Amino acid sequence: MSGGTWTPLHPDEDKFLNTALALVKKAGTVVRSAFEQPSCDVHTKSSNTDLVTETDQAVEKLLIDGLKSAFPDHKFIGEESVAGGQKFEYSDAPTWIIDPIDGTTNFVHRIPMIAICVGLAVKKQLRAGIVYNPITRELFQAQTGKGAFKNGFPIHVSSTKALNRSLICQSHGIHNLVKFGEQWMSITLENHRRQCLAGIRGGGLEDRERNGFVNSGFMLESGNEEYSTSAVSKSVLILQLGADRSDSLVNSFVNNYKNTMVTNDARGHRSFGSAAINMVYVAQGSVDAYVEYGIHAWDVAAASVIVNEAGGVVVDPTGTKFDVLGRRVLCASSSELAKELSSMLTHVEYEREA
Repeated sequence: MSGGTWTPLHPDEDKFLNTALALVKKAGTVVRSAFEQPSCDVHTKSSNTDLVTETDQAVEKLLIDGLKSAFPDHKFIGEESVAGGQKFEYSDAPTWIIDPIDGTTNFVHRIPMIAICVGLAVKKQLRAGIVYNPITRELFQAQTGKGAFKNGFPIHVSSTKALNRSLICQSHGIHNLVKFGEQWMSITLENHRRQCLAGIRGGGLEDRERNGFVNSGFMLESGNEEYSTSAVSKSVLILQLGADRSDSLVNSFVNNYKNTMVTNDARGHRSFGSAAINMVYVAQGSVDAYVEYGIHAWDVAAASVIVNEAGGVVVDPTGTKFDVLGRRVLCASSSELAKELSSMLTHVEYEREA
């Protein structure tokens, strides 16, 4: 809960956070400089939609090297390090959980919704979180029991408790389509339909037939191959559901979502395109709830502290206790809203990390 009694699990927790803040700000200048360039070198990891850039790798190295220098006995879980083969180790030692650029696809397409994420766990309890968007210069931070802040000012979740007064943020992730195939499409479309008919004020996603796909208008480089985003398979699509919730329009909406996701193999549909941004926007009251399956610890560790300290609720989508290694998250402005949203979702299982 926001602003509760602060009882440190380690006497140097303040020092840990302040050191990380300085490094995150330094890393922000690296990301901002790269973002301003007309092109970037893009590579893929597990699939064509799982992207990495040299900036991701450089920023993670900067953060880990700086923290290791200050705290040699600390442990690290970094997205790019794990992708490169480093062992995933979550122990009682102070452990930094790092995503150098959450929203790499946004970064590649020059959409300014990205975040440097640094979370700190002590004795396997999340204690602090930093989420920094260096493009918009929004710096979110929190420590357990000390409240949540944006650019130094306290933030709080909205007062929304009912689904029909909520703005819901969802990111379904191509990784789920890869893992579950057509079953995932049936699940996600039904989840969308239930929320729309329940009267949510809005959600992520756009009518492809009206507005097509977003062409970022700059060149990307993949190895030696240059290409523009003239194909749907290399595009980021934005789908938007308007105020009309008639059965025919809702059915059209979900069918368009399916068509662009499956038939044309779009790179992704976006709410904000970053789990951390989705979550901190819940924390500051801009969005009322967010749910996603298939995420990783580095996507949500830092932001989950911020949501909790802003007075929000972070749980597993089933309504049970949140597990940072559980690969699923639901956060909301209130327990009432979390319970209502959870009750209408069809859930999918993921193996726990580590």
